[in-house]
Amino acid sequence: MTAKMWIALATAGSAALLLGAFGFQYIGGLAPCALCLWQRWPHAVALGFGAVGLAMPSAALAILGALSAGTSGAIGLYHTGVERDWWDGPSTCSAGPIGGVTPEQLMEQILAAPLVRCDEVPWEMLGLSMASWNAVISFALMGFWLMAARAG
Repeated sequence: MTAKMWIALATAGSAALLLGAFGFQYIGGLAPCALCLWQRWPHAVALGFGAVGLAMPSAALAILGALSAGTSGAIGLYHTGVERDWWDGPSTCSAGPIGGVTPEQLMEQILAAPLVRCDEVPWEMLGLSMASWNAVISFALMGFWLMAARAG
């Protein structure tokens, strides 16, 4: 296969993972935890590399795409370990700046927000959680990117 074909497959894979994550969130009602959100960003970056790579394929760009997919896979492995109690997860979370709301409105927002823990598995298939599936598929996509680098 050509480098463009490998790039197209890798890009489509990242797009499919992101669409699946948004589907679980907005259609399935499964709010993401912080680690779930962290896993999405490298796929968004890979989409950018894919868009450029389809127009101008290069080995260097394919390596960057592989690093993006591999980063999401590594976060997915870390998240899997947190879910399986192999190690502790992050102890803190962050929020954006708060402004323009009364203390009562802020309390309502806090109480209405879903509590999503990184150490619980909200969905699994074949014994693997979403984080585990993301890791498996992300490392496969990393392989696609590396094949693009090799072909280019």
